Amino acid sequence: MVTKVVMPKLSLTMKEGTVGKWYKKEGEAVEKGEPIVEIISEKATYDLEAPSSGKLKILVEEGVDASVNTVLAVITSPDEALSETEILAQVSEAVEETEEKVLASPSAKRLAREHEIDLSLVKGSGPEGRIVEEDVKRFMEEASGTLPKIKETIPLTGFKKMSAERVSTSFRTAPHSTIMMEVNVSKAEELHKKLQVSYTTILVKAVAKALVEQPIINSTLDGNQIKIFEDVNVGLAVATEYGLVVPVIHNAERKSLQEIDTAIKDLTEKARQGKLAKDELTGGTFTVTNLGMYGVEFFTPIINPPEAAILGVGKITEKPVVVNGKVEVKSIMMLSLSYDHRIVDGAPAAGFLLKVKEKIENTTELES
Repeated sequence: MVTKVVMPKLSLTMKEGTVGKWYKKEGEAVEKGEPIVEIISEKATYDLEAPSSGKLKILVEEGVDASVNTVLAVITSPDEALSETEILAQVSEAVEETEEKVLASPSAKRLAREHEIDLSLVKGSGPEGRIVEEDVKRFMEEASGTLPKIKETIPLTGFKKMSAERVSTSFRTAPHSTIMMEVNVSKAEELHKKLQVSYTTILVKAVAKALVEQPIINSTLDGNQIKIFEDVNVGLAVATEYGLVVPVIHNAERKSLQEIDTAIKDLTEKARQGKLAKDELTGGTFTVTNLGMYGVEFFTPIINPPEAAILGVGKITEKPVVVNGKVEVKSIMMLSLSYDHRIVDGAPAAGFLLKVKEKIENTTELES
C-alpha cells in the first residue's frame, strides 16, 4: 500500500509552501506520527508528520515550492517494494502540481528546473511537440554563447518569495506616501544605558504608545471600510538567511520596556533559526523596520499589508543643533513613516510621527 505525503494547507489563504529540510533520507524507514519534513509557509514553519509507517520515497526536493495538496513523497509498507510504474506516476503528479504545465518529459522538466530554463522558450522535438531532455540540452548549448556566465543562483523560494510577493502587492495596491522627521535621541541614549535595553525596544514602546493616541494609523482597509484595530501589535522586520520575516510583539502598549526587550531578543533568535510559531508571525497592526545598524540614515519602507503604515528607522548620527541660541552636538536619528494614503492623510500621519518623536525625546512616559 502506498501512502501519499502532501503539502498541507496551514491557513485559509495558503496556496503554496516551500519544502524545507527533510528529516529522513530517501529509502529510510519512518514511523507514523514522527516529523519527516519541514514546511515553510508565509505565516509559519511547520513539521509535517508521517501519515503512516514504512519506507520513504521523496518526490519534491528541499527548497522547492509546491502548491497545497501536491504530493511531496510517498510511503510504502515496510515489506513492499515500490514499483517503477508507481514511482513514475507519483513523480508525474508532483511535477504537474509544482511546475508550469508545459508538454515535457519529467527528465526535461528536471533539467530545466536545475538550470532555471523557461520551458516555454524551448522547441520540442517529441510527439505533438513534447519537449524531451535532448531539447533542453540543445537549448542550453545554443544559449551559452550569448548569455553571461552565472556565478551563483539563489532560488526565490520560501520566505524570500513570500516577502517579494507581499511587497509587490503592497506597492501595487496601496498608494504610498512617506514623511520624515529628525529625532533627538539623547534621552533615549540615557535610557538605553540605564535599563540596558536596545534602541529598537525604546522605539517599539514609543510607537505603541503613539498608536493608542492616533488610532487611525493602527488600522486596515477592508473593501470600502476602514477598520481600526483594538489591539496594538507591533511587527519588527528581521533579516534572516531565509529572507525577511516580521515577528509580532502582541499588545506592545501594555508591556514594559524590559518585557519588550526580552520579547524582541526571543523573537529575533527564533526568526534566525526559522522556528517562529504561527501566532508569533500573525496579527500585526503596524511594523517597525530598522536599517540603522547598516549605516542607513533614512529610507522609504514599503508597507506590510494589510497594515496602514510602517516606520523606517535610520542610524544615530551626531549633528550640531541650536539649543537656546547655542550650538550643541546632539545624537540625531531620522524616522521615515510610509503610510497608505487611502486610509491616512498627511496631517494625521505627521501627527503620529510627532508623537513618536515627543515620546523618544522625553522618555519619562516610556518607563511607566
